[in-house]
Amino acid sequence: MSDTNEFKVTQIVDNGQMVQLTLIENISTEPISQKQMIIESVSKKLDVETKEHVMPLLEAILQAQPTVNIKSYQQTQITIAMPRSRYDSMQRPRVGDIIEIDLKKT
Repeated sequence: MSDTNEFKVTQIVDNGQMVQLTLIENISTEPISQKQMIIESVSKKLDVETKEHVMPLLEAILQAQPTVNIKSYQQTQITIAMPRSRYDSMQRPRVGDIIEIDLKKT
């Protein structure tokens, strides 16, 4: 089984003979507000009639609370060390470049 993922180069450490690349998954995450998560969670648990009474109260309570945005997905980070010749054969990617990595389960 193989799966190709895109990773963005976030850091390069080059000591002359070895090159170390730090990569993070190239995905877009959208912050979600804690308030929105609470409202959605409560909404799923209530029947229609109860929602009509509870939701306006809950929204009023949450309106007074500070907004806390959280990421909805934890990105994978990879650090790779390689000989300088291998880095050169990869066409010397720079910070911000996208690299495709073939992840195989063996």
